[in-house]
Amino acid sequence: MLNQIILAGRLVSDPEIVTTENNYKRTYITVAVPRSYKNIDGTYDTDFIRCTLWNAIAETTCEYCKKGDVVGIKGRLQTSNYEKDGEKVYTMDVIAEKVSFLSSKKADDE
Repeated sequence: MLNQIILAGRLVSDPEIVTTENNYKRTYITVAVPRSYKNIDGTYDTDFIRCTLWNAIAETTCEYCKKGDVVGIKGRLQTSNYEKDGEKVYTMDVIAEKVSFLSSKKADDE
């Protein structure tokens, strides 16, 4: 069995670190990943994929990355669920195992 995902895209906001009550470091990032084909209107759609980063990966990403930077993420998919108004809600997140800093928006602007 294999559960692995690889993404490359731009950060849609500055990452912010949070310390959990168990003293773990965590950040959520959203990566904008354009699709490789055009839709019926002739434009490229973009998927916005939420990723969870823990501890050293979270700290390093928060220190070196800003909105607009291109990052590569290797990780795994994780599903979870919760109840809201008596209905079960299912979620799927990417849990990052490695983040590569591919380019910064500042470098792209120069």
